[in-house]
Amino acid sequence: MSTEPYYRPDLAVVHERGYGFHGEQVAPGILALLEPVRGGLIVEIGCGTGALTRHLLAAGHRVLATDASPAMLSVARETLGPSAELARLSLPDDPVPAADAIVSVGHPVSYLACADDIDRALVAMAGALRPGGVLAIDVCDLEWGAARGAAPNLGRVGPDWAVITEFSMPAPDTFVRDITTFVPDGHGAWRRDSEHHENVLVDSSRIPDLLRSCGVSARVGSSFGDER
Repeated sequence: MSTEPYYRPDLAVVHERGYGFHGEQVAPGILALLEPVRGGLIVEIGCGTGALTRHLLAAGHRVLATDASPAMLSVARETLGPSAELARLSLPDDPVPAADAIVSVGHPVSYLACADDIDRALVAMAGALRPGGVLAIDVCDLEWGAARGAAPNLGRVGPDWAVITEFSMPAPDTFVRDITTFVPDGHGAWRRDSEHHENVLVDSSRIPDLLRSCGVSARVGSSFGDER
């Protein structure tokens, strides 16, 4: 088992092959929010393998897609092509480029170490937003954790991948996924890897006031378009 960060190469491949539908589902709602900043720069935080990025590019937006995982960015380079602008960015410490819009789906900020780090990341995003810009992010909150606390373990299989996810909540503000992946090793067998993912759950009702203190008007919703 490797000790590298979240989303190592095997899970990145599984994410691309088995979970792109999330990008498809949130894209219509995100694109509608971005209409006022068409022609500006969109910075995507936590782009993963490009599930949402490809929809932003197809709609004609200029996008700088960022992620903390080198493996995710490597797959994104393969799927999006050489013209895509990609960069590694790890919140809350790396500076967020100035942007006309910042989008983040798949709750990447929930992977930060603590609630204070999430606040720092949100403040950094707000500070990077140009006047009149749009900030659209999702986050795992306490209510979401309460609803998912009893989620059954999950197994999914594709033609050339398999994944087993075990869920747990060791604390009211911590949601854990223990993820085991299987992908072909190129020699007629399957390679296994395991990752331990911890998400920090926050009180999302606090976020509008935090962003308002940075000059950003915000509200909490439950979906982007039809994707809850």
